[in-house]
Amino acid sequence: METITAGVHGDALPTGCQVIEVHVGELNQLFNAMDPAPFRERDLDPNAEEFIVGWAREMQEDRPLALVVHLDREPGTDEAAATLKGAVMMFFSERAKVTRQKLRLLLRNGRLSLVIGLVFLAASVLVGDVLAGMLQEGRFAGVIRESLLIGGWVAMWRPLEVFLYDWWPIRREARLFDRLANMPVRIVQDGTPATTAGGERDQWPARRQP
Repeated sequence: METITAGVHGDALPTGCQVIEVHVGELNQLFNAMDPAPFRERDLDPNAEEFIVGWAREMQEDRPLALVVHLDREPGTDEAAATLKGAVMMFFSERAKVTRQKLRLLLRNGRLSLVIGLVFLAASVLVGDVLAGMLQEGRFAGVIRESLLIGGWVAMWRPLEVFLYDWWPIRREARLFDRLANMPVRIVQDGTPATTAGGERDQWPARRQP
């Protein structure tokens, strides 16, 4: 852990952590201005959320994350850092909860689809065999049997897609939100505002550390 110096407020950063850095003029710019909830309970601004989550996805999963917010105009305080950390924790904890609910719903629908697919596959095989027997195993009977068998396996496509491919990206997203909810948060007071060539402050000249 490193020590916190003057002009820096909030958590100490663990050794070897991966830092997501964001530059804003005021803390309010990190949050959705249309959200009427108290500051601690407000949602992050969509652009801020997209930036933070986007960088986090590209970082190594076996190393902790940390968020450093650089303020250009507003003075940072320990209270503001604690409030920001609480807001970030609450926001991403809720995202993790919603994502896990989505995963549970997907798996429930997948199990239902699997039962329906197996029943339809068994019925297709049975009907195909019965029709083939009634038609004395002729060429036409073979076509009917194969068509029904193909239809039965097509009915298995959806449950196979759920259990082979769809569930693990959602689970990975929930774990990412857990990491973001538990990351240390620090506020740094910058002495010189960041500006664009036209004189207006660039809201997202944000960087990350490897």
